[in-house]
Amino acid sequence: MRIVVTGATGNLGTALLRRLADEPDVAVHGISRRPPKSEPPYDIEWTPVDLGREGAEELLVEVFLRADAVVHLAWLIQPSHDERALFQTNVAGSDRVFKAAVKAGVPHVVHMSSVGAYSPAAKDHTVDESWPTDGVSSSYYSRHKAAVEHILDRLERDHPSVAVTRVRPGLVLQPEAAAEIKRYFLGPLVPYRLFKLKLPVLPLPRAMVLQFVHADDVADALVKILATKAEGAFNLVSDPVVTPQVLAEVMGARHVPVPPTALRTAARVSWNLRLQPTSHGWVDLALTAPLLDATKAFTRLDWSPRHNARDTLKQLLDGLGRKEGLQPSPPLHP
Repeated sequence: MRIVVTGATGNLGTALLRRLADEPDVAVHGISRRPPKSEPPYDIEWTPVDLGREGAEELLVEVFLRADAVVHLAWLIQPSHDERALFQTNVAGSDRVFKAAVKAGVPHVVHMSSVGAYSPAAKDHTVDESWPTDGVSSSYYSRHKAAVEHILDRLERDHPSVAVTRVRPGLVLQPEAAAEIKRYFLGPLVPYRLFKLKLPVLPLPRAMVLQFVHADDVADALVKILATKAEGAFNLVSDPVVTPQVLAEVMGARHVPVPPTALRTAARVSWNLRLQPTSHGWVDLALTAPLLDATKAFTRLDWSPRHNARDTLKQLLDGLGRKEGLQPSPPLHP
């Protein structure tokens, strides 16, 4: 089986390459804007492609020829102040990937979507894959994820012979991505040494209820999807649901409830002043994105996460304290 992976040097791409290295008779071709050094798990064939550039589709078609599947993981998080650049890679770039896959005759397209694609929902219940994917309007990340979902709707309608799979995980973490996650979401405003300290309090809104999943568990689900050519959408999360109280316990702190408007205002002001890279849209997404039901992945894929959410979160926090990353990968480089 020949599999082409876009965004293969990132958080999920790295985990998928590690997992595919254990699969017999699988050849992997990596697509990345900045190819890594040739070390495990990156010692595969690479083609550098900037999906945000016009003309990328022609090069993608060449790489996609004779591929059994394309796994589209590439996604741009920064620069958060330049939504046009983000759109060019995330939405227009995804469209280029899908069109190239059709032109090259790829029979299976797997897209890494997100909980962020879903429309808002109350945090007192979970939703399955039938929940609307119209996103959270104030979040550029959510708008872009929803836009790509709609592009896939057209792909399924216009090219029914192509098997399309949409993977919608919660927040995907692994310690090797600690440096990338800090760079993308916290910036220099939050020093690494803070994660070595025991914070006395953690001020968060009560509605900041989140779900996490380890990158290796998502990679395992992707391998099952590729092996069975499973179509449709799949939510991926691990237990337990992480409330502010659970997060505070993991961090050794005491949760202090604050109004959502206070956190949103703090994020908006500090982002506008370019003190940190996370816009207020991310706060809105965390407060209003639904909680996911992963029953479909459990039953249809026979998938079960090996890491629980608390351990996954603890591993990331420990990785932040160690400035952990992966040297060969440009985005994961510490």
